[in-house]
Amino acid sequence: MKELEYPFDSEFILKKKRSLRRELLKDTETARIKKKVAVLCGSTVNDICDVMRLFLLNTGIEPEFYISEYNKYWEDVMFDNPELEAFAPDIIYIHTSTRNIHEFPNVKMKEDEIDTLLDDTYAPFEQMWEKIAEKYQCPVIQNNFEQPFYRLLGNKDVSDVHGRLNFVCRLNDRFYEYARTHDNFYINDINYMASTYGIKKWADPFYWYMYKYALALPAIPEFAYNICNIIKSIYGKNKKALVLDLDNTLWGGIIGDDGAENIQIGQETPTAEIYSEFQEYLKAHKDLGILLNIDSKNDEDKALSGFERPDSVLKKDDFLVIKANWEPKDLNLVAIADEINIGTDSLVFVDDNPAERMIVKEQVPEVAVPDITKPEHYIEVLDQAGYFEVTNFSDDDLKRNSMYKANVQRKRQKAAFTDYTDYLRSLEMVAEIEPFNDTYMSRIAQLTNKTNQFNLTTRRCSMAEIEQISDDSQYITLYGKLTDKFGDNGVVAILFGHLDGSDFHIDLWLMSCRVLKRDLEFAMMDELVKKCREHGVATMYGYYYPTAKNGMVKDFYEVQQFEKISEDEEGNAVWKYEVPQDYEDRNKVIKLKGEE
Repeated sequence: MKELEYPFDSEFILKKKRSLRRELLKDTETARIKKKVAVLCGSTVNDICDVMRLFLLNTGIEPEFYISEYNKYWEDVMFDNPELEAFAPDIIYIHTSTRNIHEFPNVKMKEDEIDTLLDDTYAPFEQMWEKIAEKYQCPVIQNNFEQPFYRLLGNKDVSDVHGRLNFVCRLNDRFYEYARTHDNFYINDINYMASTYGIKKWADPFYWYMYKYALALPAIPEFAYNICNIIKSIYGKNKKALVLDLDNTLWGGIIGDDGAENIQIGQETPTAEIYSEFQEYLKAHKDLGILLNIDSKNDEDKALSGFERPDSVLKKDDFLVIKANWEPKDLNLVAIADEINIGTDSLVFVDDNPAERMIVKEQVPEVAVPDITKPEHYIEVLDQAGYFEVTNFSDDDLKRNSMYKANVQRKRQKAAFTDYTDYLRSLEMVAEIEPFNDTYMSRIAQLTNKTNQFNLTTRRCSMAEIEQISDDSQYITLYGKLTDKFGDNGVVAILFGHLDGSDFHIDLWLMSCRVLKRDLEFAMMDELVKKCREHGVATMYGYYYPTAKNGMVKDFYEVQQFEKISEDEEGNAVWKYEVPQDYEDRNKVIKLKGEE
């Protein structure tokens, strides 16, 4: 819904939140995942939750909320509230603020007394987080503390241990240290949000004393949007790629008219510096694993000459797919997604031309199309939109660009073969197929939340859930990591299921689209059969639950020689496989690690 895309009109959202919700719920075609969100609050959160619901629905997550009694966030956790236990949250959000700091230092205190006060203020939070990890084993989002809206000591308030601002900064550092050393714990940075919004406006005392809101009512949509960015990232709803125009987007001027020598880039003019900073911002996204692509109405040779300038931060090799031609940009976008082998809903299209943006919005509505205007605000719009919110970050993210580039090389090699099996053998593939381990736990959790096409049941798992499954002796788990002569694809396949006597039920089987049709599924099946034999399994059961995106694996179990034993009117199917004693490996083209 365009009204909920950044930059949005906060006043409009607050006024129309009920009608917006009704409109969103009318859309029954969009597949949404349902999640239970417990909000443990230190101040009023009703409007915050109402607006969060809108943003989450718009990103494909249908939330159910539990809201603690006012300012009972600590008691709800520590004293085992039956209502919260029955709710069984998928995620817990702790909404506290500087208003919930009960005692600040004063100028009469000695430094050791202030240190003790800091310890005493921090300790209940850590107790609460540890109890949540033990009892609920779900992700936790915790606000940090915004700056106090006044400074008793003036500028010295930030440096002197007696200052409130100094105390808040030290307390925040404790929170950050906990976040650095604990998985499934995320900071909602209200300190940054309050600073950018304006601390005087954010902390307007009127809203606290009138409604017990820890922030001004007009700031709620931006606040709620920021929390929802964290939640949608945890559940794999981030975008994956930027598709960028060139003229007046990556540089100033029209390269076809002005020539590469006259475009605005580098350090010679203020305008040139603006575009250089934007290129640096995009280059940093590439380092995060975001795929950069070009969609430009241009002659390719002229267009690419802009990257040959020594002062261009971005170079041709920084881009995965380049479409510099005179085709409609919406068609180029679809072609780019197809070539990368990702969905168009994973793309963010950045173009200074409002007419081109409008066409893309109409023709490919699932593509994110931020409204960028002045080049000095390009970074602000993209950054605040939160398309690529980082929650978990794995080694595979750092290598993603090289992995996708290697896939392009594989496609080119495939064209040289008439026999597909010969082509697969030419890749010299080696697979590492092992039970889940700590090294890849973050990537495994990430895959469960990102993979939609080759995903039999689309079960989504947090890191805590994956760790719990990995440690449970009643589960069989396997990950698949694939390399070939073009490079390392990383962990690209996972499956797990639970034992029930001599039966084994496959709860989740998925594979990244970047290794489709490479026979890794057969190598995984071979290893699964071996594991089942070790556990005395006689029968395997597989499940297929259809979604809008996983139709390609509807007959997956049939290919694996399972027998369909039931299917309901919605297409949910159960498959059965009797494990043979004389099973013959079906993988003929991939070597297992150690067998090279």
